[in-house]
Order: sequence, then structure tokens, then C-alpha cells
Amino acid sequence: MKKRVVVTGGSCITPIGNDWESIEARLRSLKNGVVYMTDWEKYARMNTKLAAPAHFDDPGFPRKQIRGTGRVGLMAVTVAERAFRMAGLIDNPVLKNGRCGVAFGSSTGSVDALLDFYSMLTTHTVQGITATTYIKSMPQTCAVNIGVFFGLTGRLITTNTACTAGSLSIGYAYEAIQNGLQDVMVAGGGEELNPTEAAVFDTLYATSTKNSTPELTPAAYDRDRDGLVIGEGSGALVLEEYEHAKARGAKIYAELVGFGTNTDGSHITQPNKETMGGALRLALESAALSPDAIGYVNGHGTATQHGDIAETHATHDVFKRQVPISSLKGYMGHTLGACGAIEAWLSIQMMNASWFSPNLNLVNPDPACGDLDYLQGPGRDLDVEYIMSNNFAFGGINSSLIFKKIR
Repeated sequence: MKKRVVVTGGSCITPIGNDWESIEARLRSLKNGVVYMTDWEKYARMNTKLAAPAHFDDPGFPRKQIRGTGRVGLMAVTVAERAFRMAGLIDNPVLKNGRCGVAFGSSTGSVDALLDFYSMLTTHTVQGITATTYIKSMPQTCAVNIGVFFGLTGRLITTNTACTAGSLSIGYAYEAIQNGLQDVMVAGGGEELNPTEAAVFDTLYATSTKNSTPELTPAAYDRDRDGLVIGEGSGALVLEEYEHAKARGAKIYAELVGFGTNTDGSHITQPNKETMGGALRLALESAALSPDAIGYVNGHGTATQHGDIAETHATHDVFKRQVPISSLKGYMGHTLGACGAIEAWLSIQMMNASWFSPNLNLVNPDPACGDLDYLQGPGRDLDVEYIMSNNFAFGGINSSLIFKKIR
């Protein structure tokens, strides 16, 4: 029999705050964290100069415990520590008895550390390479550093799947607990800001160039959107087997009841609405729910033409109605490997507050998008039982999570 999986802790680092109180205030104020990056003016022929940096300072962990962490690894360890603390698990024996694991991803490790290897190939010297260079730059740096920091001896899952890294980590952690393989998992994703990430999308003409008006972009689902903005941050959820959480009297923030994922199998960068919709249906099937049960969808909402149109038509094809939908990327940009975890945690918080943020900068919904209920204005008061959070990534990697409100 499948085990029930609940959320007993969570945390995030974002461009608009690092705790729910400050983030909620920012969401309600309708102000984003996008800024003009003066330092990026030196990159010739890169059109965008916009990004959404996270507000993150060194948390003061003992140097011995974090010497192998670059910025993305340090953000990951920080949100994991805060999530474990919220869950009341910091000193719990489950962390080290093999029944607690980590699932965490990012697009890559710290890019600055990789430069030492590139320098070796061009200068023909290993002078800049240290014992921690690879550890900081390796794709699995977040998951490994979390595991070592807390002494976790359970499963380690790393998802380096760009925009679905955070959501897939949560989904795979869910399955590990659901199948009785673990009692607790800390799951999420992270991404540190680097101009190379903006360059990737800039070469595809997919970045916003509203450089003089950063407050007006990105504008997901809007007729006049002009592209995405790269963001930075990290997010983590503590997932726990229901009876295990109940036995220790843990506070439960939500129940994770459904997870679906698949791949397009057709194109690396062009989304496919049929398979995107298939991932949503898999999540509904996993949760044994009909589409009518979902009261709100947190959309991927990158503010790119192809992405917005494919995603919204896929969503409408599944729901066959104007389901309420909004994206958080208008506030914090596209945090890539972190977005799935940040958006899941904030969607849970909004569900528990019975208020959902609007699509920032959405003035004229694009008639080419699917026929959905795009939240605008001051947001929407909604008391719903189930919410869905969706993410889609390069490579045609699709993911969907469904959370249930605890009453």
C-alpha cells in the first residue's frame, strides 16, 4: 500500500525575500525584484541587461562544513537547514539512520569554479585549481553538500534538469517515501546568477530587453511580453511519511498527493503541448483526482511566446475550463533549477493563506494563449482544497505536482 506524503517544512531564498512574511508583502505590493545589471554592460552584443539577484548573505556556518560549497551550494544548504529547522528535525535521529535522504538539483554547479578548469586549458597550468574546485562546480554539488552537512545516510537523488530540477527533485522524493524507501526527504533546487545563463536565452532572442523599465518585465501570458528575465535563488521542502510525522507531532503544511513527469521526445527547445498536457494528466492520475478538483494552477509562465502559448493550451486541454492560473516569475524572474521548489513552497503558503498572487505585469492577456482564468489586479481570495504547480524545461522535460490543503 502506498504511503501518504506530507510537507512538514520549507524554505526559500528569492529576489523578493527569504521568508513568507516578507515575500507575501512583496507579492501584495505588486513589486518585482528585477534590476538593471550595470556590470553586464561589458558583454558585447548581449541584448538583455536585466536579472533578479537573490538577497543572500553568508549564513555563518562553520567554514569546515562549507568549504566545498560555491554560492549555489551554500544557498541549497541554507534552505535545507531552515526547512529542517521548521520541521523540527535538526537533532532528530532520522537524519542519520538511513531513513532520510536528499533530492536536490540545479542547472549546473558554480560557474566561477569552472573557470579555473577553462583557465588550465588556455594557460596550460593547474595553478588555479584547488581541492574544492570540482566540488563547487560539479552538477551534483547541491545534493552532495546537503548530504554531508547534515550527515544524511539515506538516498541521494540529483536532478540537473534546468527548469524542472526543483520540481523533479520533489517528485522523486515523494515517490521514495510513497514506496516506503525513506521516511523523510529534503527536496528542492537552486541556481546562482551568472551572465552565461542570460546569454543562453539571449542567443535564442528569448530574453526581455526592457532594460530601462525593469519593473515592467517579465510579463507572462501578456500580449506585449518580450521575453524572460533570469533570476536567482533556492528552495527546499521537507517531505515526510504521514504516520512518521503524526507520531512525532509535527506541524503539517500540506499533503503532496500527485506527481507526473514525462518528456516530449521531439525537440530540445520547442515545447510540445500534447506531452506537456500528458504530464498534468499523469499527476491527476497519480492523485486519483479529476481536473475539476483543482482550484488553482501555479503556471510555469516564462513570458516567452512559444512557452506561454504551449503551456496554456496544454493546461486548457486538460481542464476544459477557465481554471485560475498565475505565475510567480513576474516577481522574481526565472530562477531555473530553483523555480520548481520555490514555486511549490510559495503555492503551499498561498493555499494556506487562501490568497493567490496575480500575474505581475499582465495587462492584456494574449489571445493566442489558452482560455484560462488569468489572475490580475490585487490577486484572488480562494479557499481551495487542491492546487497544481507545473514546470517545463529544455529537453522537453515536463513536471506537475499536486498539493492538498490540510484542514
